[in-house]
Amino acid sequence: MAHEDVLNWLAAHARDVPVIIPGASTATVAEAAAALGVAPGRIAKTLALRVNDAVLLLVTRGDARLDNQKCRAALGGKPRMLDAEETLALTGHAVGGVCPFGLATALPVWLDVSLRDYASVFPAAGSRESSVEIAPDRLAALVSRGWVDACKLV
Repeated sequence: MAHEDVLNWLAAHARDVPVIIPGASTATVAEAAAALGVAPGRIAKTLALRVNDAVLLLVTRGDARLDNQKCRAALGGKPRMLDAEETLALTGHAVGGVCPFGLATALPVWLDVSLRDYASVFPAAGSRESSVEIAPDRLAALVSRGWVDACKLV
């Protein structure tokens, strides 16, 4: 149902953003990059985090990692990844398909500045076999509270 929720959300908020179903898994950064034929950095991974008592989503490029010091400065505390069950319960999306669209719970979404290195990026679309292609600034306008510098490139 998560994929259907994303389709409904996109139909209501971003009709011009098509869903891509490449016929292969997009569950990991490496799989998504291979299936979509793009660099891993262009995969926009959505991380479900707890910072202090708040749950939030952080969307970052596929070849970036959380930097604890930067996260503390940008988000106000040390980030802790949610486990798969809590991620599913709060977002409505299973790990491998987590995205900032069609969420089960209204969660704040932040975008890491690293996404701005690309003209377009590929977040998941609610399943382990789907994505969308979208410009980072458009993604920000649709779902984000703002930009943060919380990650480092690996």
